[in-house]
Amino acid sequence: MAKPGARIIITLECTECRSNPTKRSPGVSRYTTSKNKRNTTGRMELKKFCTHCNKHTVHKEIK
Repeated sequence: MAKPGARIIITLECTECRSNPTKRSPGVSRYTTSKNKRNTTGRMELKKFCTHCNKHTVHKEIK
């Protein structure tokens, strides 16, 4: 049986897809990952590849 831990699953969403209505295709790029909520208390930001923007963009954690 798994121990209750500090790791939680989060969703990262592209910041440029959210704010730009004129892009290559409709939709928003999303990734799922996990983080340790004890060590990383704030919202996580990572640079990931967005298939809708067709470039590397900043992806922020959403709830």
